[in-house]
Amino acid sequence: MFSRSSTIGRCAAVLAVAALMPATVADAASRDKRFFQSVAGVWKGPGEIVAGKYKGTKFTCNLTGLPAEGNETGLKLDGTCRVGVFSQPMSAVISQSGGSYKGQFLDGADGKGLDIVSGTVTGNRAVMGINRAKLNGAMVARIEENDAMNITISVKVEDRMIPVIGLKLNRQATAMAESD
Repeated sequence: MFSRSSTIGRCAAVLAVAALMPATVADAASRDKRFFQSVAGVWKGPGEIVAGKYKGTKFTCNLTGLPAEGNETGLKLDGTCRVGVFSQPMSAVISQSGGSYKGQFLDGADGKGLDIVSGTVTGNRAVMGINRAKLNGAMVARIEENDAMNITISVKVEDRMIPVIGLKLNRQATAMAESD
């Protein structure tokens, strides 16, 4: 049926692919970790609600991101967003869970926040699936030139993703400078 040399060739090919797979998973994990480390630091910038009941509302955020400790991959974010004289605390925890991500904004969907239910990191962009009761959506964070980050939060309406919040942050300091 199969010649001995073709069987050996196929086995060698399978072994070569199997040997490369752990390195690929490790490379993806280190790429994800590098992304979250690049987000670490102090960020400030304007945002706007672009859809819904509060469309047109402008706000400013001051946020500090710290990478997950040790070998963990993820981020802890704390700070405030201000509309006029009113200030709202903001926080998020994102951590790798298997090949995806989990976490929460504020106190999660059980409180007044959102749950992070999935996620991927590709290059300079992270996409996190968000959920609260019947609301599903995504948060997309994209780093531009290490000192600028754009964040868009969209919600799913029927079969479409509708952007509802846009935020443009500029780096004020790195996490290393903050901890010194």
